[in-house]
Amino acid sequence: MQVQTETTKNVVDSSVSVQSEKVKGKFLKKVMTQKALIAMSFPFLIWLFVFKYIPLWGWSIAFQDFKPAKSMLDQEWVGFEHFKFLFADPNFYRVLRNTLGMSTINLVLGFVTAIGLALLLNELKAVKFKKVVQTISYMPHFISWVVAASIISYGLSLDNGIVNIVLLKLGIIDKPILWLGKEKWFWGILGASDVWKNVGWNTIIYLAAITMIDPEQYEAADIDGATRLQRIKYITLPSLKPTIIILLIMNLGYILESGFEAQYLLGNPLNLDYSENLDIYVLKYGISLGNFSLATAAGIFKTVVSFIFLFTANSIAKKFDQPRLF
Repeated sequence: MQVQTETTKNVVDSSVSVQSEKVKGKFLKKVMTQKALIAMSFPFLIWLFVFKYIPLWGWSIAFQDFKPAKSMLDQEWVGFEHFKFLFADPNFYRVLRNTLGMSTINLVLGFVTAIGLALLLNELKAVKFKKVVQTISYMPHFISWVVAASIISYGLSLDNGIVNIVLLKLGIIDKPILWLGKEKWFWGILGASDVWKNVGWNTIIYLAAITMIDPEQYEAADIDGATRLQRIKYITLPSLKPTIIILLIMNLGYILESGFEAQYLLGNPLNLDYSENLDIYVLKYGISLGNFSLATAAGIFKTVVSFIFLFTANSIAKKFDQPRLF
C-alpha cells in the first residue's frame, strides 16, 4: 500500500512538473514575441518606481511631529495624533463636503456634456463646420486657470459683467448680482466653468470610440428606416457603454480631486464656506503654517478614500458583468 502511495505521489509530482514546464515555456515564448513592448515599458516602470513608490516613504511624516530642521531619524513619533486632530476639526468636514460636492457636480456635468457634444459632432455632415466646432470647443482647455479665472471673474462682475448685462437686457433680473459673492452658487459656477474649459477635450475619447463602431450597423439602420435618434439610442450609446463605464470607474478614483487652481482663484471671503476644498485646506492649515505632518495626514486620507471608491466601483462593475479595470 505504501509503495502504491509513493508511486501515485511520484506520478502526480511528475505531472505537475510537466505542466509547470509547459506554463514556463508558454510564458517565455510570449515574452520573446513581445520583447519590444516590454523593453519600451521599462523606462515607464523606472519612472513609476522613482517618482511614485520611493516618495511613499514620506508618508511617515504623518506619524511624526515633523520639523524640517531635523533629520528623519531625529523626528518625534506621535502615532495617529495628526489624524485625530484632522477628524476632530470642524473645518475638515466642511472642506470635505465642499470637495465631494464640487467633484460630483464636475463628474456629472463632465460626462453628460462630453457625451452629448460627441454625439452631436458625430451627427454633423458638414466636415468643415465640424472641425471649426471641435477647434473652438478644444481651445479653452489650453488656457491656464489663471487666465480662465480672470475671464470668468470679469464675465460675472457686478458692473461690466456680460452675464449681468444680458440678464438685465432680457428682464430676468432687476439689478446686477454679485455672482461670486453668493456662496451657495459657487459650486454651480465652478461646474459651468469646468464644462466651458474642458468639454471639448473630454469629447476626444468618445469621438475616438464612436469611430470604432462598424459603419455597416448605421447602413443597416438606414435601410430599416431608423431615424437619427434611433441610431443614437440603439447603436451609438450601447457601443459607447464600455468606454463610459471604464471612465466612470477611473473618475471615481479621483473623487476627492476636485481641483485647486479654480477654487483658489475664484474663491473669496464671501464664498469661503463653499469654495474651500481639501487641497486648499492642506495649503492653508498645513503647509502655510509649517504643519507638514497634518498636510501629509490629509494626503493619506485622500489616497485611502480614492482607493476605496476605485475598488468599490470596479467590484460593482464586476458583479454586474460590466467592463472593468481589473
